[in-house]
Amino acid sequence: MTYQLAACAEMIHTDLPFAERVRRIHEQGFQVEIWDWSSKDLDALAATGATFSSMTGYLRGDLTTAEGSAELIATARESLRAADVIDAPRLNLHGTGLDAQGLPVRPGPDPSGDDWIRAADTLRRLGDLAAEAGRTFTLENLNLSVDHPGTPFARADDTIRLVSAVDHPSVRLNLDLYHAQIGEGNLIELLRTAQPWIGEIQVADVPGRCEPGTGEIRYEAIAAALVEMGYEGVVGMEAWASGDPDSALAAFRAAFAAGLAA
Repeated sequence: MTYQLAACAEMIHTDLPFAERVRRIHEQGFQVEIWDWSSKDLDALAATGATFSSMTGYLRGDLTTAEGSAELIATARESLRAADVIDAPRLNLHGTGLDAQGLPVRPGPDPSGDDWIRAADTLRRLGDLAAEAGRTFTLENLNLSVDHPGTPFARADDTIRLVSAVDHPSVRLNLDLYHAQIGEGNLIELLRTAQPWIGEIQVADVPGRCEPGTGEIRYEAIAAALVEMGYEGVVGMEAWASGDPDSALAAFRAAFAAGLAA
C-alpha cells in the first residue's frame, strides 16, 4: 500500500450526529479528519474505534503578532492534550485563526520580513512541543480568492518557504490541492517541490469543493504521480458530497485506486 485515505467528518454525512459520521466513515475503511476539537465529545469519538488522521491544532492565535503567537502556542498545548484522547498524529495550523465562515480573524496585507521571522520562530517552538508529545504540527495552505481572503501565509509557496526554512521534523505541510489549484495550479510539480516537507495531502475538486470527479482536476493523474513519488502518507478528502455521501466516498477511493493496491 502506497498511501492511506481519510475523509473529513465535518463535510461528509452532515445529516448525522458527529460521532455517527465518524463511525460511518471508519466503517467504510477511511481514516477520519476533524476540525475544532473543543466542540466535540472526544471520548465518544475515541469509542468509535476510528483512526484519526488530523485535527485542528489551535483554538486562537496567529503567526504574525507577538500576542497572537503566544496565544497560538498556549492553545496548541491544549490541542496536544486533546490529540492524546483520539490519538490524532497531526495537528493542523493556519497563518491566523479562521472564523465560522473561514475568514481570517486577523486579516492583513502580505506578511512583512518581521512577520516571517516571528512565524518561523513560532513554528520552531511548536515543533519542539510536538516532538515532546510524539505528534506533528502541519501548516495548511489556503486560497485567497474564493474561501479565505486576507489570510497571511496562505499560498502554497508561502507554506513551503516557511516549513522548509524551519526545517523541524515535527513541523510539516498540510498540502491542500483544492486551495492550490485555485491559487497556483501546476499541482504535480507543486507536489514534487513540496515532497520533502509534506505531512499530509488534502483534496477536493474545483470548482465547488466536492469529491474528485466533479470538477477540473484530474485526480487519477495526481494519484499516479504520488505513486511515482513513493508517497506513503495520508490523502484526505476535505470536500462536500455533491450528492449521496457514500457515492462521494466511493468516487474518492476510485480516483486514488492507483496507490491502494497491495
